[in-house]
Amino acid sequence: MKSLFARLQQVIRWFFTPGQRGLKIGLALLVLVAGAYLLNRGVGYLRLLTDPRNQSFLQWAQGDAEARNALITTQQDICPGAPFILPTDGFIGLLYEDPRGPYSNSNPHQGIDIFSEGKSGTTAVYAAYDGYVTRDATWRSAIIVRVPDDPLRSGEQIWLYYTHMADRDGNSFIEPAFPPGTSELFVEQGTLLGYTGDYNGNAARNIWVHLHFSIVKDDGNGRYLNELQFENTLDPSPYFGMALNYQCTPTASGCTANPVCTS
Repeated sequence: MKSLFARLQQVIRWFFTPGQRGLKIGLALLVLVAGAYLLNRGVGYLRLLTDPRNQSFLQWAQGDAEARNALITTQQDICPGAPFILPTDGFIGLLYEDPRGPYSNSNPHQGIDIFSEGKSGTTAVYAAYDGYVTRDATWRSAIIVRVPDDPLRSGEQIWLYYTHMADRDGNSFIEPAFPPGTSELFVEQGTLLGYTGDYNGNAARNIWVHLHFSIVKDDGNGRYLNELQFENTLDPSPYFGMALNYQCTPTASGCTANPVCTS
């Protein structure tokens, strides 16, 4: 400890002696950037520790079957005044506009994640609304459903994106009725689309079994925009009649009369 303090004193003396101005400015900028990064990470970590939503995550990760079941939302009927049914049962752990890892304030979650109690490939996923299924030839775990007329914004077209419906090795849990290359196949609300999984592409990070669902805007020419960009998506709260926006509610627990932020 004494040696470290002595070295720090040497660095400080060197910094304030004449000469090597460019190197010292560069070092100072590097220290400032590193300090800002560490401060931002520290603030984020503190927020995570104090966020009541994280208690639910801990309960889901560490709790027994009874504790986990208490977190599961089962909403097979349409909420009053809402057009969509919840596509699967489970713990709605990551909400829309959620900044928690692996997301951030600058790149928040662009949909909702519904985590399954069962093993990969056992929890059913249903069509949230009528539409036309497309599955790109390269998609192992995802489909997208075109809704020609947005039920909440008449005249607008939207796309409903479902993903993670495969196991970690990429073995698909999507129903055989929707093979790779499927295009514009009509499905009614409530149609079985597949089962939740834990496929995460080529990413090294493992994920829990879940469904990621998002509402994607149309580009104005009949194509869906890039779902990975938050600004290309819509808040699903009014479509489900549930408070599903991170900024609005500490929990997501079924139908509510006022699902959208008013603050």
